[in-house]
Amino acid sequence: MAKGDKAKDRQRGKGIDGFDLENPKLPKSIEDRAFGSGGYPYEKKLKRDGFDSALRLLQIELVKLQYHAGRSGDRIVVLFEGRDSAGKGSCIGRFREHLNPRSARGVALTKPTETERGQWYFQRYAAQMPTAGEIVLFDRSWYNRAGVERVMGFATPDQVADFLREAPEFEGMLVRDGIHLFKIYLEIGREMQLMRFHERRHDPLKQWKITDMDLAAIDRWDEYTHAKEEMFRFTHTAVAPWHVVLANDQRRARLESIRLVLKAMDYDGKDEAAIGETDTLIVGSGHDFFQRPG
Repeated sequence: MAKGDKAKDRQRGKGIDGFDLENPKLPKSIEDRAFGSGGYPYEKKLKRDGFDSALRLLQIELVKLQYHAGRSGDRIVVLFEGRDSAGKGSCIGRFREHLNPRSARGVALTKPTETERGQWYFQRYAAQMPTAGEIVLFDRSWYNRAGVERVMGFATPDQVADFLREAPEFEGMLVRDGIHLFKIYLEIGREMQLMRFHERRHDPLKQWKITDMDLAAIDRWDEYTHAKEEMFRFTHTAVAPWHVVLANDQRRARLESIRLVLKAMDYDGKDEAAIGETDTLIVGSGHDFFQRPG
């Protein structure tokens, strides 16, 4: 990174308790508030033992679901949206960990090519839809237009307005054609995002995770909040509802994301006791969750 770029990055987040992305030491005030930021209801992470045992049971159920989908021809789409560093990739990783990769794949599309920019906006996403018996998980999706493209100015106001009107129609077609569609939004608090960005900057094994878009997002928290609320208002429908998972604790978020899908699906050998109950403190769908402090 050039010297001038580093100087700019130091200014990102300034005014938030002395946050400095380039300083290896994170301000204690941010660290102390991170876990509870955004109104997160728990004070501590789920313990590792409890997480591992619950995850194993859920992953066994996922294997059953995949086997059933292969026999029945069910098509399943799970899309993950959320702020940068919310944990979308890690949720998908746990979801796919023990599934057969031949019929369970992740999709994380890069920016559109010149050819794709000349196509119908939804075209490259439609090409990724599952065939019979397949599970597809999107790490970001067509909702890029309602979020990053809108906030960063990559889409015009008219394009955003068209998208918000057309997305429910597109999703309605998918559902009516028989696709099981799940839309999951991972929500984190402001200080938690700063702490995760800081960790990515200073952990050599995680530096690949931080992008120019991540850096630019640091000072656009309010813009992303507004975009998120507009997205929910126009695209939360009875056919394709949004489900919000509060994700300051990544362990709980991973479990609840998997649980959400399993509880909604019918499949052979389903074990309700193994799936467990939804944690309604951190999972919801509706106004109370769409208007979170974050």
